[in-house]
Amino acid sequence: MKAIVLRHPGGPSALSYEDVPTPKVKDGWTLLKVKGFGINRSEIFTRNGWSPSVKLPRILGIECVGEVVETTDPKRLKKGQIVVSVMGGTGRAFDGSYAEYTLLPNDHIYAVNTHLAIQDLAAVPETYGTAYGSLLKLHLDEADSLLIRGATSGVGVAAGKLARAMVPSIKLVGSTRHLEKTDELKSVGFDEVVLDQDNQLQATGRQFDRILELVGALTLPNSMQFIKENGITCVTGELGGIWDLTHFEPISQLNGGYLTSFESGALNQRVFDDLFDIINNNHVDVAPTKVFDLKHTADAQSYLDSHDSFGKVVVLP
Repeated sequence: MKAIVLRHPGGPSALSYEDVPTPKVKDGWTLLKVKGFGINRSEIFTRNGWSPSVKLPRILGIECVGEVVETTDPKRLKKGQIVVSVMGGTGRAFDGSYAEYTLLPNDHIYAVNTHLAIQDLAAVPETYGTAYGSLLKLHLDEADSLLIRGATSGVGVAAGKLARAMVPSIKLVGSTRHLEKTDELKSVGFDEVVLDQDNQLQATGRQFDRILELVGALTLPNSMQFIKENGITCVTGELGGIWDLTHFEPISQLNGGYLTSFESGALNQRVFDDLFDIINNNHVDVAPTKVFDLKHTADAQSYLDSHDSFGKVVVLP
């Protein structure tokens, strides 16, 4: 089969398009024909050498849409069934989805109820799953305003669309380092766009009921300055490339708000069932911004990592 193999850290050229053996099914696992997968920042971090726990060579890819080819769980999974998978060590502890076929643990494969086209479905598992899980932590039904820090990212755009579907009256505010993306953000449902300049939100005097922090530890202390008393901030992303906080004094810097977090390893079948109900019932547009083929996966990563990137990028092998 064809696959994208990372043999050493580096830039996009470190992703090698190669012939490799098709995986063999083993107990507790299922072989999928990969129909599509999203590109994620964490995969770029791994390519750069920022994931020391990942042993190379490795086929990256933490999510996929696939067709069941052979399974050891025939009661739940049927040959030819379209399924999704995300995390659980995929593309990190074992080879992932940057390939024509992938072998995945049965308990990290989820059934889907949808009529979405494959390229649209490929945008959902990690990105919309993470966005939805984060929004649940924020209890949006009690909120009047939501700030999404890092709004032009895949999860940022997905969270904006889902928040609008879940609470149509909510005031959606998105931050970006590039105000030329304002029209794009408003076109996907944001009411207002604010500048994120040198990791400082240019919103003096403003406060928000809820904040979804996708840049991560790099901007969290600044974000907390804008949360209302008893408001909730959810830290989900690490777009800023910083994983931990230093010199953070929670008594004063939490500013009377609540701090929580979400990561996609917490996704499960129930969450996906609810997510697809929201997408289907509200006709949420989950279409990716860019679509590439497997041979050009390096180009897909380059686009996501560029100044021009917006929303979700997918690959269809």
